[in-house]
Amino acid sequence: MRGGYHGGMETPPVREISARDLKAMIDRGERFQLVDVRSPAEQQVARIEGARLLDQRLYDELIALDVDTPIVFHCHLGTRSRAAAEHFRQQGFANLYNVRDGIEGWSVTVDPSVPRY
Repeated sequence: MRGGYHGGMETPPVREISARDLKAMIDRGERFQLVDVRSPAEQQVARIEGARLLDQRLYDELIALDVDTPIVFHCHLGTRSRAAAEHFRQQGFANLYNVRDGIEGWSVTVDPSVPRY
């Protein structure tokens, strides 16, 4: 179902998580799509292992997935990723996460080897 509805009900809100929460999801072996909505230049500076840069090809791949597929979005500080997650929510996706502290939080609280910028 598309258009902000899921099973005849309003699509659940985007869940806000921290970089530490994301690390815990990875450590538990949870299956999800990890999407980086930053620019290619930003990704060259710093990246989270396994994150895929959101381009048209990845967008088309994601939009074709089942609406219950877990998708985690991140950017630098959580603003752009929040907007991307809300876009997918409007498309009917129901299992969406936004890393509210972004890759900055990842660098500070999870992996200090990832450069800050």
